Amino acid sequence: MPGPEPVAQPLPSAAAGSGADGFTHLSGDGSARMVDVTAKSPTVRSATAEATVLVAPAVLAALTGGTVPKGDVWAVARIAGIQAAKRCAELLPLAHVIGVHGATVDFEVGEDRIRVVATARTADRTGVEMEAMTAASVAGLAMVDMVKGLDRSVELTGIRLLEKTGGRSGTWRREGHA
Repeated sequence: MPGPEPVAQPLPSAAAGSGADGFTHLSGDGSARMVDVTAKSPTVRSATAEATVLVAPAVLAALTGGTVPKGDVWAVARIAGIQAAKRCAELLPLAHVIGVHGATVDFEVGEDRIRVVATARTADRTGVEMEAMTAASVAGLAMVDMVKGLDRSVELTGIRLLEKTGGRSGTWRREGHA
């Protein structure tokens, strides 16, 4: 059964702070809202995130040997991650549309895993943490898609932010991340 008909709500002003009960993404009546950042000045910001793809030895051998039947997994995953960073706001309803001015996706091969490391950069009014995490996630998903025919137990795990720089809150690094 469909929910109630939406009721038009006034947009909060650029000076509006917290909404319902201090939550930034809820309006005074408790409905979801996108925080208005128009009054903020653009600043240079970056974020780095990681995801881990757990693979069987045979899959790792195919990946490192370039023999995955679907083709160049590394190139497909890298492009998928970069594309995902640029399309983050289409996937996450309250994420801001920002200019992603730089995005990289790199891989580190381990004994039973591929570590996907994604970095996104911008000069905008809000950060790129979600863009970096989306890039790492989608690059990992692309890898899973490319190798799932070799081993259905392939697993995407450990999606997390490693570092963010810029903006009002400055630099943050996950403990243990250099």
